[in-house]
Amino acid sequence: MRFPFALLLVAVLSGCATQAPTPAPVPAPDVPANAPAVYSLDIEVEDDYRDNRLRNLLQEHLDIARYRASEAALSRVELARLAAAAPAQAATLLETLGYFSAAATVERNAEDSSRLRLIVKPGPRTRVTKIDLEFQEGLAADDAKAMRDSLRKAWSLEEGDPFTQGYWASAKNDLLLLARTGGFPQARWGETAARVDVDTQTAELRLVMASGNRARLGTLRIEGLKRQSRETVERLTGFRHGDAYTEQQLAEFQERLVKTQLFDSARVQLQPETVEADGTSPVLVTLTESSLQQATVAVGYHANNGQSISVEHLHRRPFGQSVRARSKLEFSRDLRGVELELSSHPQPDLKRNLASLQFEQDLTADKAATNLGLRLGRIYESPRDERLTYVELLRARETAGNEVSTNLAVSLNQQWIRRRLDSTLLPTEGHQGLLLVGAGHVRGDGSSGNDSGPFGRMQFKLGYYKPFGGWFGSARAEVAQVLARERVGVPEKLLFLAGGDESVRGYAYRSLGSVENGLTVGGRVLATGSVEMARPIMASLPSLWGAVFIDAGNAASRWQDYSAKLGYGAGVRWRSPVGPLRVDFARAHDTGKWRLHFSVGITL
Repeated sequence: MRFPFALLLVAVLSGCATQAPTPAPVPAPDVPANAPAVYSLDIEVEDDYRDNRLRNLLQEHLDIARYRASEAALSRVELARLAAAAPAQAATLLETLGYFSAAATVERNAEDSSRLRLIVKPGPRTRVTKIDLEFQEGLAADDAKAMRDSLRKAWSLEEGDPFTQGYWASAKNDLLLLARTGGFPQARWGETAARVDVDTQTAELRLVMASGNRARLGTLRIEGLKRQSRETVERLTGFRHGDAYTEQQLAEFQERLVKTQLFDSARVQLQPETVEADGTSPVLVTLTESSLQQATVAVGYHANNGQSISVEHLHRRPFGQSVRARSKLEFSRDLRGVELELSSHPQPDLKRNLASLQFEQDLTADKAATNLGLRLGRIYESPRDERLTYVELLRARETAGNEVSTNLAVSLNQQWIRRRLDSTLLPTEGHQGLLLVGAGHVRGDGSSGNDSGPFGRMQFKLGYYKPFGGWFGSARAEVAQVLARERVGVPEKLLFLAGGDESVRGYAYRSLGSVENGLTVGGRVLATGSVEMARPIMASLPSLWGAVFIDAGNAASRWQDYSAKLGYGAGVRWRSPVGPLRVDFARAHDTGKWRLHFSVGITL
């Protein structure tokens, strides 16, 4: 019975692959039909410029190729069936990439019947020649012309483009999403058709979008309020009852709610399935309130200030008022301070009014300073940009050796921060910058070099991040200057010192500056810079990086006296959930001494 069965199998293969010059392999008469088949498969695609892409598609999805790659045990009968089905399956796969006239054949090697070869002729690729895009219902109205034009412009599968199932599905999904987020949340496809002419390799597309009516923003339905007032939520909406709906409006509203820090979570959704009597749809706001009060105690060690302990308290609605009250007490080896701050809940424009009182005793430099400051201002905050405008009153009592001086400075300041980072906590690409300008007047006590007079202050910081293959580069730079007559007694807090973790490593914190009578004091000009390269130490610990760096910079009384100090070294980085933890071992080039530095997070 073996010989007739073999003849029948040859006849089946010949009928399924009539273009093959030789039939697919069949079991020899003396080999059982159910014996395991051992075979190899070569896939050849005509036209070298598209060979790899099509060949990879066939190797990944063709049954006979997948079984070969998996080394699954196939009987010779099953192999014969897969070989017979391969040409038609290959043609179907190529249709998904726009090759609707593809032909394929299976051949066996004349010398070795276990070697199969699939030969594919893709033929010309089908391209789009006509697009008919129509709109019904709300999008057909006269006032929706701008939206219709925008949707037609956004259609991604244009005339002359290759027609593939993937491009066709993606174009339809993208346009439908754009219509729904642009004001028509119930938009759907009423009709979609792609007419493919195999003879001319052309495709004509017809689409009809049934949009439903334009959605309009209606009543707020707020869930989750317990301690905060409804008015706090309503004044952050940014839109009026009856305004046309867009997804961006609700996303911005949700961002404003989160930025208040009054809610642990916020979600804003339109309910288009519900239409009220005036034609609007309600907006559902789901909130989870933060605790009314929060206290934090921190104990640690910082390379700049030594051992430290701090206690911070936050009240999100003191005395039932729409303000936040924050108080902080900090005590460390070289820096002690108390801070009290009141700030309003964010307004619809994301701005907050703030007032703060600060007391600080700073022993980090040779000139000890005791500062009392009052600040009144207005701040705008978003994930990408911040703007702060404030008036500051500063009283400074400074001691350098046996000399004691007292200054009073009042100034108006404007600060901008811009962030364009892939991550604000763990950046690897992008940039961020800070610019501060201010002007004011100092009243000195008449002691030597401590006269009264006007002053100006400018400060610019830039951080840059860029990946290089398996390495990650970062750079930072800072330039600052105080403009005033030489004898005007600008307070030490408004002057500049270099050295430390975020400045020039290898030198102690705030140890580089202008030298007077053998003491290091704040300078009126500053310039620092740093370049660093880092990469993961091992693949099994991707969050642990090694780094090498070089820093340079200094502060001086004027640019003519400026001379940069150099520091360099290596360290490790742990990319923790709260930001990078950095441990650096740096050498000061001038002194030849090594210094250990610790820091957490990134700063401007």
